[in-house]
Amino acid sequence: MVSSAHEGLHRIFQERPEILAPVFRALGIAFPEKATMDALTPDVTETRPLERRVDTVLRIGPSDGDDFLLAIESQGARKPEKELSWAYYVAYLQAKYRMPVLLLVVCQDQATATWANGPFDCGVRGWTTQRTRPLVVGPDNLPMITDRRTAAENPAMAAVSALAHARSRCINAILEAFGSSLEEQDGDVADYFYEFLDINLRGTAAGDKWREIMGFVTYFPGRGTVRETAYLEGKAEGKAEGKAEGKAEGRSEDRSSLVLRVLEKRGVEVPDETRERIAACTDLDTLGLWFDRSLTATTAEDLFAEPVETSASAAGTDAPL
Repeated sequence: MVSSAHEGLHRIFQERPEILAPVFRALGIAFPEKATMDALTPDVTETRPLERRVDTVLRIGPSDGDDFLLAIESQGARKPEKELSWAYYVAYLQAKYRMPVLLLVVCQDQATATWANGPFDCGVRGWTTQRTRPLVVGPDNLPMITDRRTAAENPAMAAVSALAHARSRCINAILEAFGSSLEEQDGDVADYFYEFLDINLRGTAAGDKWREIMGFVTYFPGRGTVRETAYLEGKAEGKAEGKAEGKAEGRSEDRSSLVLRVLEKRGVEVPDETRERIAACTDLDTLGLWFDRSLTATTAEDLFAEPVETSASAAGTDAPL
């Protein structure tokens, strides 16, 4: 899974290639409706001292024409001499694979997109030896998807729209429409995009809004995703306030299962008596404490480390620290 906004803006093209058709439509360029797409190595290093690496390289095999390469770069800001690297990437890939190359640059702000449009020329005394003309998408030409139905029809495009417009005044409307639309998606699809935006918007105002929207429970043990955090922070409890006592019991059972699942995933042996103790606990705060400890515990007993002496601990209860 991706780990930064930079990674997210290009990796989604590898993981969800269906996004290419709507992106190219936004650029006013025809893209084959039926095509094979294969990810190639992004390494274009020729000598040991100088390392060069394209973010993403796809080989496109249209049903109605010859194959071509699509090199995708994510650009967060204007970077001195980056255009020289782009010219190198295009020339190298064309020479290595003997096929035409398109360069797509994905930007998050208008100033960077304007610069990335180029064109970038190599020449002297009025003669151009080589010209690099990237295809550029950013907040100026990627649509703001604020309609639930549109987002549901193309979640990959909606995700890129959210990233491209993360600094826009309309980002809240974009995220609300996208979050609402994912309720209709297949579980795996919804899980991917929930986590995708959580990770790629983390640490931003848009990321905070996404976490606010995603106020329900799922399991991504130990990953710190929005849905796991919402679960452990008790946001679901607030929404369930006043409902039947049986549902509260269900939440404690879910949390017990989550603690056990993390320990098992981490390879920590859980004796039967410990498993029973965790399963029998109904205190949500205690289960939250045990979950936190399960992320670093080396033995199951680490969950029950002696607390600072308090009246509760003296009474022999499982009160949280």
